[in-house]
Amino acid sequence: MKLFYSQTSPFVRKCLVTAHELGIAERLELVPAAAHPVNRDRSVVDKNPLGKIPTLVTDDGSVLFDSRVICEYLNALGDGHLLPATGEPRFAALADQALADGLMDAAVLVRYESAVRPENLRWADWSGGQMAKVTSALADFERRAAARAQRIDLGAIALGCALGYLDFRYADIRWRERHAALARWYEQFAARESMTKTRPA
Repeated sequence: MKLFYSQTSPFVRKCLVTAHELGIAERLELVPAAAHPVNRDRSVVDKNPLGKIPTLVTDDGSVLFDSRVICEYLNALGDGHLLPATGEPRFAALADQALADGLMDAAVLVRYESAVRPENLRWADWSGGQMAKVTSALADFERRAAARAQRIDLGAIALGCALGYLDFRYADIRWRERHAALARWYEQFAARESMTKTRPA
């Protein structure tokens, strides 16, 4: 399988952590890609009309995106333990994944705003609105940190990668100061081999 990727993308990292947790990371051939909101990477667009990463080309030539679809596919290739088949545990994992993905979406959009958009076109209120989503998501995860305990599923993986991205791009917001329970959870989760092997340089 071929995975179009960038080392700094939290959504790519989510797929890589998933593959490591399932013991199938060696089956992925990593294809570097320069995904960009304006100057789109044609090698990615040729496979994924949205031109976004991660994009996975399976062994039979099928193309899968986005990260949620890819992670569920990888889980099915493995032993399936990262997404319960039915009931409340399944929807808890999916809901956590959706919230963590939304946090990452907002953080990546602010990154694009500050690093890609010309300075004279930047809109501070828009960036502030995106960061407010990050703040709200962190508060919700903090409130429910105890219930997560040692759960290892796609929701936990997405959250771990979201917090890792904040450390990587937004260390100045010092999220741990206001979210002590979440910080304790992340300290343990970030020490997992799947996380240490996929940490961006």
